[in-house]
Amino acid sequence: MTNRHTYPHGVIGNCAFMAHIDRTTAVAWMCWPRFDSHYVFGGLIDEAGGRFEIEPCAAGEGAEVEFRQAYRDNTNVLVTEVTAPDGRYRVIDFAPRFLQYERAFKPLMLMRRIELVEGAPTIRVVCRPAPRPGGAVTVQQGSNHLHFEGFEAPMRLTTDVPLTYIREERPFKLLGDKHLVLSWGPPLEAPLESTVRAFLEKTVRYWQGWVRDCAVPEFRQEDVIRSALALKIHQYEDTGALIAAGTTSLPESPGSGRTWDYRYCWLRDAYYVLSAFDHLGHFEEMRAFADYIHNIGVDACDRVQPLFGIGGETEIVEEILDVRGYRGEGPVRIGNQAYTHVQNDVYGQILCSLLPLYVDARFVGADRLSSTALVERVLDRIDETMDTPDAGLWELRSKAWKHTYTFLFHWAGALAGARIGRAVGDRALVARAQALRDRAAAQIERAYDDKRATYTHAIDSSFCDASLLQLVTMGYLRDRPERARRLIETVEERLMMSPGYLRRYDHADDFGLPEVAFNVCGFWYIEALATVGRVDDAMKAFDNLMKCSNPHRLLSEDGDPRDFSQWGNFPQTYSHVGVINSAFRIARARDLPRYVVDR
Repeated sequence: MTNRHTYPHGVIGNCAFMAHIDRTTAVAWMCWPRFDSHYVFGGLIDEAGGRFEIEPCAAGEGAEVEFRQAYRDNTNVLVTEVTAPDGRYRVIDFAPRFLQYERAFKPLMLMRRIELVEGAPTIRVVCRPAPRPGGAVTVQQGSNHLHFEGFEAPMRLTTDVPLTYIREERPFKLLGDKHLVLSWGPPLEAPLESTVRAFLEKTVRYWQGWVRDCAVPEFRQEDVIRSALALKIHQYEDTGALIAAGTTSLPESPGSGRTWDYRYCWLRDAYYVLSAFDHLGHFEEMRAFADYIHNIGVDACDRVQPLFGIGGETEIVEEILDVRGYRGEGPVRIGNQAYTHVQNDVYGQILCSLLPLYVDARFVGADRLSSTALVERVLDRIDETMDTPDAGLWELRSKAWKHTYTFLFHWAGALAGARIGRAVGDRALVARAQALRDRAAAQIERAYDDKRATYTHAIDSSFCDASLLQLVTMGYLRDRPERARRLIETVEERLMMSPGYLRRYDHADDFGLPEVAFNVCGFWYIEALATVGRVDDAMKAFDNLMKCSNPHRLLSEDGDPRDFSQWGNFPQTYSHVGVINSAFRIARARDLPRYVVDR
């Protein structure tokens, strides 16, 4: 366990950018000015990817240095305490976020406060942003800042650390508190120390207030709260897009070649994230995502692609970078070919995502939707694709099937359409949606294997797929408990590696057989267990799966139950949605109340 592979990072962000800070204070990953921009600090996948670190320089070879890192309670503010033989200091990292002038203030500024705790430790500040491919960075010195040239916009480090020490990367004695503000575009034009302190206090208050407004279950609250905070900073607030992860090309398992860029908005992932926000009682994310859906022109598309850029871009061309990759694992991909795929489950997920904005009484006025033009258009697409094979949710690149999962979301989307029709008093819409629901259910039943008494991953297939568990959790098998029980048993027999750890499927894909567990599948399994009353098994599997989180309770995409190691992009929104939704499902199954923390 102590030598397991894990991503030792805390992640900070403000819904405009994110940064990964490792346990030694190094910024391991940060893209500017957007989530999907080139990295400014990319040491996670590129040895020449730049560096920003406040490192101890203790005298004597082999001097012991201790690093302790934790979040401020219920915030996205990260504190790293460094203890060296000559003293102790802490680094507070945060991305400012708070309400100002009735809007969210979220500048492209990484703020780092260095606090002297005891002694007079010798430290070194290194700040070397990475150049763009084919470019170079030059440094100009101002009176109290360094100006980095070679980027699309001005980048400036404003600081009270002697600039000579930073430029020459020279060790110096820390004799008092210091501050570093790295900005993109508009620089900090205000008093340095008092502004950093004020922004820090306001950012802490913002996040703690946001958590106080979260509804949480009385089951594993700390896991749910950390997952909620992680999810929130994966929404690009400018457009409302929700990204799958903030990283690219972290391998799903050693030597697998499964290295993907997840810094985009998958409509499928967004549906699950929004379901988690619904559980938490946060609705501004739903409204923002609805705006994003309308602005990417779903109602005008002949085919809705499964993912878009965070600005609504439709072309996300996949390229290979000539860099070493994480631990030498490649290829390193920028962009994602999956935007060209046919994945027809997206239509149902759009309708399920929009449903609360039509029927939830908590939405009123401008936040409530009434026009059904988009609903009609999406139902058209469900109708037109009902008999069409697709790449499925696992985005197979060389095989198309008539996936049970796709039909399930045709069914769920049609149910949502019918509810919307009833809410707006449109009987024709209700009748049409119900007819599509029945057609989708008939397709699902074509994937039932009478011999094995269970469902298969696609029509005319014998394979098992963890996504089938959602036939249980989404209520399709509500009136057929024996089929639900048998389906769970089949998944356990064919896909389970350890309680809570499931492979996605049991067939070879473009890269062979999956070698590790896909974390969200484990949470789907946990939800299914709780749904059929196997609550004790669900709780045990939840706790076992959380062994794969890092010390900050953050989860990657994949886990290996043999040593609880982490693989794949990190942190993964899918995984944290799983934490939240399964915790709520377990709490409901135990008849424990939901309540608002600290109210």
